[in-house]
Amino acid sequence: MKANIEHFNPQNLAKPGGHYSHAVMANGFIFISGQLPITKEGQKLSQASFKDQTLQALENLKCALEGAGGKIQSLVQVRVYVDDISNWPEFNVIYSEWAGDSLPARAVVPTGQLHFGLKIEVEAIAAKL
Repeated sequence: MKANIEHFNPQNLAKPGGHYSHAVMANGFIFISGQLPITKEGQKLSQASFKDQTLQALENLKCALEGAGGKIQSLVQVRVYVDDISNWPEFNVIYSEWAGDSLPARAVVPTGQLHFGLKIEVEAIAAKL
């Protein structure tokens, strides 16, 4: 049985920085690669505040999700990597507003330094509704 797998790289996101797709749909699920706070023009927001980095990473997640036919309400699981756990309370407030009534399973993982000196990365799994 051949798997039905589709790859998505929406044009409103910067080109992937490596050998991966922003989103992959397989067997009714959408897998979103880790989204960093990088603008669609490719600008890394390393010097931006944690709030601005978080908003950009979540916007990128939303763009990747919608590009694959999903929406925030179809999120099943979200994993968040933060460079410093002291950013957790601020993240939780921003995320709560962004996610609204959607309550996917979630993990927040403190990692220390992230790629390009960024403060946050977000990945997710959604159901294709």
